[in-house]
Amino acid sequence: MFSALLTFFVLGLFALVSMVVVLALVGAAFGLALSLAGFLLFKVVPVILVGYLLVRFLAPRQKRLSAADREWLES
Repeated sequence: MFSALLTFFVLGLFALVSMVVVLALVGAAFGLALSLAGFLLFKVVPVILVGYLLVRFLAPRQKRLSAADREWLES
């Protein structure tokens, strides 16, 4: 009887510790993913957007491709 209770306690303790480890790993992965997404969204994307807009609107008109040039490049 005592050995059965001790076995049940050890298995429960093992299950609890393993569950804590798994949840810690999932939380760390989730936090890393969110921090990476926040960095990309608030640091990288605005710089890329400003660069794209500057190149798009400040490029000389003669350097932009005409429709015929674009069609020739795509073929």
